[in-house]
Amino acid sequence: MGGNLAMLTLLDRSAGFDSADHDTLLQRLYKSYGLQGPVLYWFASYLRGRIQHVRLSAISSPLSEVLFVVPQGSVLGQILLLLYTADLLQLVKRHHLTPHTYADDTHIYGSCRPADCAVLSEKLSVCVDMVSAWMAANRLQLNHAKTEMLWCFSSRLQHQVPTDPLRIGNTEVLPVKSTWTPM
Repeated sequence: MGGNLAMLTLLDRSAGFDSADHDTLLQRLYKSYGLQGPVLYWFASYLRGRIQHVRLSAISSPLSEVLFVVPQGSVLGQILLLLYTADLLQLVKRHHLTPHTYADDTHIYGSCRPADCAVLSEKLSVCVDMVSAWMAANRLQLNHAKTEMLWCFSSRLQHQVPTDPLRIGNTEVLPVKSTWTPM
């Protein structure tokens, strides 16, 4: 970092596993990753044909087909969600920021000289707005309430760290002093 500050923005996708569209995922596996034939059919059979119902005591709802879920609890579910959202990483990189994603969490960070904090904040704000729009277009939703922003700095620079909120859509996110993420 060499005398710079870094800004880390931690985004949370609401119900990321429960929102992934099977048809979109299968198209991405074919177009972006070249999967076809028996391999693509295997993924289709893994995703499709699942049914669900709600049961309370002796009363059950009608059966309904599950169209928008990547199964959780397995390595394959995590990988499929990452493949579903891979375009998101490229979107962040086009803003000259660095993305990191795991399961339904996305982290975006960038660094700057202390004098350029406002420029970095605006760049991150614009990027997150575009990420939010991409998510909406892909049946995913950014959870603004769980979004956090953290400035990283050396003790020598602590007096130069901004305390202004980061604008994300119509929400203002105040910087936090620490955070925890299960990565």
